[in-house]
Amino acid sequence: MSGDLIIRGGRIIDPANGIDRIGDVVVSGGKIAGLDVDAPEGAQVIDAKDAIVTPGLIDLHTHVYWGGTSLGVDPDAYALKSACTTLVDAGSAGPGNYPGFAKHIIEPSFARILAFLHVSFAGIYAFSSRIMVGESHNMRLMAARESAEIARANPETVIGIKVRIGAHASGASGIFPLDVALDVADETGLPLMVHIDEPPPSYGEVVSRLRKGDVLTHCFRPFPNAPMHGTGKVRAEVRAARERGVLFDIGHGQGSFAWKSARAMLAEGFRPDVISSDVHAFCINGPAHDNLSVMTKFMALGWTLPEVIEAASIAPARAIQRDDLGHLSKGATGDVSVFREVEGDVALSDVVGEVVHHDRRLSPVGIAVDGVWRQA
Repeated sequence: MSGDLIIRGGRIIDPANGIDRIGDVVVSGGKIAGLDVDAPEGAQVIDAKDAIVTPGLIDLHTHVYWGGTSLGVDPDAYALKSACTTLVDAGSAGPGNYPGFAKHIIEPSFARILAFLHVSFAGIYAFSSRIMVGESHNMRLMAARESAEIARANPETVIGIKVRIGAHASGASGIFPLDVALDVADETGLPLMVHIDEPPPSYGEVVSRLRKGDVLTHCFRPFPNAPMHGTGKVRAEVRAARERGVLFDIGHGQGSFAWKSARAMLAEGFRPDVISSDVHAFCINGPAHDNLSVMTKFMALGWTLPEVIEAASIAPARAIQRDDLGHLSKGATGDVSVFREVEGDVALSDVVGEVVHHDRRLSPVGIAVDGVWRQA
């Protein structure tokens, strides 16, 4: 567990530094020592020939409160499956159960786990195939004071505030939980991630309230509440939000990515800022699977390999304001992802059942967190 490592002979792709070449990544004492530099004596050697080596991938939207919520998945198993070193949990826990999440999941996990803290007291507490109660339905659950207190008490792991809005998540409370969450984000100085599902409220109503640095997740969701009109034109409120500096995150999940929406948005020149999975217990076996699968879908849409890596490394690192993550600069945190391009037909399904075929997929090899290696 020394944190000394050399990942040898892979194709290094580090979009933040404009690097795409064959070489060695060296980690010393849990930090990036450099590329093609001398490794510490006794460093573990990983053969990455014919593999892709990148900064530690960051999945900006996951649900990893395993055992604490019905939608949680095992974080370490998922980290290896997805070749992601950092998993950002998107509101599984609220202020009422965050201490348990921190003690029993975040602290013992191999993967780096950060969190958007839900403004609802118990987070996403009733999400299953049989029982579905929106945690934002009842305004009495909107715990503004408690959320601010927990966020301040956990600055190393709470990187933002979360709220879910829509017919399923907030019901009769409509858009009002968003106002509470915005106040908490303002008070704590943290970005806000907002989930949007079916109307009401509308996509335009929600995105119009967001500020620079806030994140709208599920940005390529299907109708109803798609980001574009039926004509395929991007909604004016969406373009205005981007101009204000609002960030747009994929958050694929069980119901939030449609090929039709993706094609229309990309045709209009509107790209997501971040590629993420929204992995949870009800989509880990499809249609989302993991973030490598979501990255593969964007390759099927015409993105290059460096482009999908950028959207899953330095882009989410910037979104959560972590300058030490998402790149391989000397002195950065020693997180590294290794995976392969595997050729062969792959069927890629969206959440409404449309299937697109692609000629390759991304497959995990392993990850290093703080320079400590685990094989997938």
